[in-house]
Amino acid sequence: MKTILPMKTIKIALIAALSGATLISCDMQPPGAAAGTEIAAEEKAWPVKVMTLDYRETAVEQRITSTVVAYEETYLSPALQGRIRSVKVEVNDHVKKGQLLVEMDRTQLDQTRLQYEQLKVDLARMDTLLRHGSMTQQSYDQMKAQVETTELILANLEENTLLRAPYSGVITGKYYNDGELFSPTPNTPAGKAALISMAQLNPVKVMVNLSEKYLPLVKTGMTASISTDVFPDKVFAGKVFRIHPTISAATRTFVAEVRVPNKNQTLKPGMFARVSLKLGETEALIVPAIAVLQQSGTNERYVMLHDKGSAKKVTVQIVNRHDDQLEISSPEIQGGEDLIFAGQTRLEHGDKVNVVAE
Repeated sequence: MKTILPMKTIKIALIAALSGATLISCDMQPPGAAAGTEIAAEEKAWPVKVMTLDYRETAVEQRITSTVVAYEETYLSPALQGRIRSVKVEVNDHVKKGQLLVEMDRTQLDQTRLQYEQLKVDLARMDTLLRHGSMTQQSYDQMKAQVETTELILANLEENTLLRAPYSGVITGKYYNDGELFSPTPNTPAGKAALISMAQLNPVKVMVNLSEKYLPLVKTGMTASISTDVFPDKVFAGKVFRIHPTISAATRTFVAEVRVPNKNQTLKPGMFARVSLKLGETEALIVPAIAVLQQSGTNERYVMLHDKGSAKKVTVQIVNRHDDQLEISSPEIQGGEDLIFAGQTRLEHGDKVNVVAE
């Protein structure tokens, strides 16, 4: 037999059930849920580590890539076309200053020498006649001028018939053989006409291109360190011996030449070289390399600073590299700021941060 409850009793039961559900729901909320905004703010405060940015004395050092070149390089050829009598050297031969390298055809030289000797004899005879009054001074002067002119022609022929080494060095190219006819047309990789080419390899030199702002700092006699990929374990010492007097308008750089002793001819022209020049001391901002970030898709570099609980993005320029540290500059950094060096990669400008101890 079913029991039918009065309508009043049912309403009282429903009200009690709803009240209980409300109480249970309130009991399940986490403590402090009413302050939802404060919790959300705390969750966005990223933990970071900071260091103080200070200017400090550091060496002004420039590291530049360059190429080893011969200290002197010469393309030897006679001034006139002619047949080659004998080429007396081969590529890679070491020669001394003044050594005979090439002998051209001597026919014209020998003829001129005979003519010169005869003219000297005639001049001597005319000198006797002049003293005895049998010849005019004018005739004598004309003969003397002819002798002097022939002497100059003879010297020029000797210079262009017998090619000698202008300095001690190494033969780097041979472009003609015995018996061939030399023609003064460009026939070398350098676009010059030559019978042979030679270079001075002890010492060698390195041409260094430096920014114009370093012009007041570079002095002759300044030391440099040179390293190569061919000999990674060797460091070669050099000195600045020549500073070019002009600055390139296109690149805003100037050239300094570094002389490098090369007694064993270890360094060869054309080698890739890295040159390090210490230009003095200056105050600079030095930071860990990991603290400097790159804007995605650009070449822009920036750092994150801690500014009153927030992250501040500051664009910087990289001035120099020192192993795992970078020298940076920025007009927005005065010194004394807090640099974020850990936890900065996920930050955006204005993000809340929480500085944690080491």
